[in-house]
Amino acid sequence: MNIDYSVFKNDEKAIFELRSLYQKYGYSQFKMSKFEEYDLYVRNKDFLVSDNVITFTDTNGKLMALKPDVTLSIIKNSEDVKNSVQKLYYNENVYRVSKGTLSFKEIMQVGLECIGDVDDYCIYEVLMLAAESLKNISEDYVLDISQLDIVSSLIDELNVSGSAKAEIVKCIGEKNIHGINKICEEAGADCEKLKKLVLAYGDLETVMPVLNEIKTEETKDAVNQLVKVVSALENSGYKGKIRIDFSVINDMNYYNGFVFKGFIYGIASGILSGGQYIKLMKKMGRKSGAIGFAVYLDMLERLSETEKKYDVDTVILYDENSDLTALNDAINMLTANGNSVLAEKTVPEKINYKQLLKLQERGVEIIENNA
Repeated sequence: MNIDYSVFKNDEKAIFELRSLYQKYGYSQFKMSKFEEYDLYVRNKDFLVSDNVITFTDTNGKLMALKPDVTLSIIKNSEDVKNSVQKLYYNENVYRVSKGTLSFKEIMQVGLECIGDVDDYCIYEVLMLAAESLKNISEDYVLDISQLDIVSSLIDELNVSGSAKAEIVKCIGEKNIHGINKICEEAGADCEKLKKLVLAYGDLETVMPVLNEIKTEETKDAVNQLVKVVSALENSGYKGKIRIDFSVINDMNYYNGFVFKGFIYGIASGILSGGQYIKLMKKMGRKSGAIGFAVYLDMLERLSETEKKYDVDTVILYDENSDLTALNDAINMLTANGNSVLAEKTVPEKINYKQLLKLQERGVEIIENNA
């Protein structure tokens, strides 16, 4: 059976293609309930995209929540398996405030998680699949990658208060160099290396001089790992699509190591987000490492695409005396040529069509042609 992908919405096409992509690399589908105990989200509310959660009381009196996130459920329902890696993907509905409408929506979210003995290849593979996920949606994409161990090490060197650190992290995410300067001046801290890191942006060759300059005994392992993984990605055909950007900051209470965001042309904010979250695993009593990402399919509603000029190619009019076989033959002939056809007795209101036909005894008559 031939599938006409043109009738799919952007998110429907993405689900189909991304599932096939993840299965090709050995990821198994993870299915879960639509709801969890509300307490799971209360304990980890800073990890959520939005802390607005739809709740209800179960028959046993427990406060439950419609699932606003998938990663927390996967961690809760998976097990620590020593010396192994669980590779899981999901396409699940989540219930949260949409960035597009600022109201609650049922959103299909697709993503994957790699949990367990996560090594450099696992990190490379997840980043590669993130890039491929973006590519499946649009050829015009970019994947921005950061390494939080490097960033946090340079922040620790400043020896500033916890509140000042929090403000600095916020400034890094905004690339607010003036703000970083102000905080460090007030604290009497030298932030030159941190500012150079925040301003560094581009491919590995562009950023390498800064990495060499800021590399210390504390950061050398993280820098070497970043160079190794990004170099492998560039050598695998993603050069020009991968950017090192240390302003990509996820919550450091949950994330560490590699974090990343994916963008496609036509959508201002990131459509893909992910990273390593060993800190979250430890907080939930797990010993395993983990890295994963999610694709926010609701963002595809903003994707600028060529609007269809016509709702239907052809409207064909008939009446109660029309020969059904002749009508069916005419419709089959038109659809066989790839046209969409709407059969009606009268022309519907508020519909754009390419041509208007009328079934007559002698055949089909062209009433109007807008092509």
